[in-house]
Amino acid sequence: MVNYTATEALSHESVWYEKFRYEDAERHLQEYLAKGSSGASSCSVVAEIMKARDQIKNSLAAVEDLPSSGSAVLSSNLTSRLQQLEEENKDLKKVTDDLRSLVLSLESRVKNLESSKPASQAQVSTAPKPVASEVKATAADDDDDDVDLFGSDDEDEEAERIKQERVAAYAAKKSKKPALIAKSNIILDVKPWDDETDMAEMERRVREIKSDGLLWGTSKLVPLAYGIKKLQISTVVEDDKVSVDWLIETIQEIEDLVQSVDIAAFNKI
Repeated sequence: MVNYTATEALSHESVWYEKFRYEDAERHLQEYLAKGSSGASSCSVVAEIMKARDQIKNSLAAVEDLPSSGSAVLSSNLTSRLQQLEEENKDLKKVTDDLRSLVLSLESRVKNLESSKPASQAQVSTAPKPVASEVKATAADDDDDDVDLFGSDDEDEEAERIKQERVAAYAAKKSKKPALIAKSNIILDVKPWDDETDMAEMERRVREIKSDGLLWGTSKLVPLAYGIKKLQISTVVEDDKVSVDWLIETIQEIEDLVQSVDIAAFNKI
């Protein structure tokens, strides 16, 4: 792109500035040629033409001297762009410094690893090698172990013996464990013949019934009707030793005091 000054740029333009001056000069020239005016008139026309030329030159000089708004905007844009480039240059320099430090640290680590590698290899190479006789003895021991693992009848007998001992110990331990005893909690209603029956005597004779696995509990008198009361007594029995039917029949054998016996509640313990 070719850069021109203001005067040069206007010289290449095809636009007429202050066209009316050119038109006036052209009109005077044409009048002069048509009428064949005198030398005074010719001087007047030439003066007008020179005056027009001076006006054009002055206009061009003014245009060249005036500061352009576009150039001011361009200068401002260039300044901001330069500042932005300087900031980007600073950021790039910082990133470059960080990368350089990282590369240096990696190089130092690689050097340390390379320097420690020969020492470890030397340790491995200087490890004592097993003697041939020791290797043969170890192989022989391994062969013996293999034969014992797969072909020994003594080990089978020993394993069977250990198994039997463990079974016997488990059976003995289980036999010592106390068996669970099934029990029942029973509440009986013992009814008298009438209101004149001695309830204290009835209770005493009921409690005199003894048996293995029979335990009498609390008792109370519960009103029935017309002043008659029944004896309500609780008992705990072992199911395997005491029959409930036997207990009821035994109480009913007290015929002079007991009319009947009913089960008020029956719960397994």
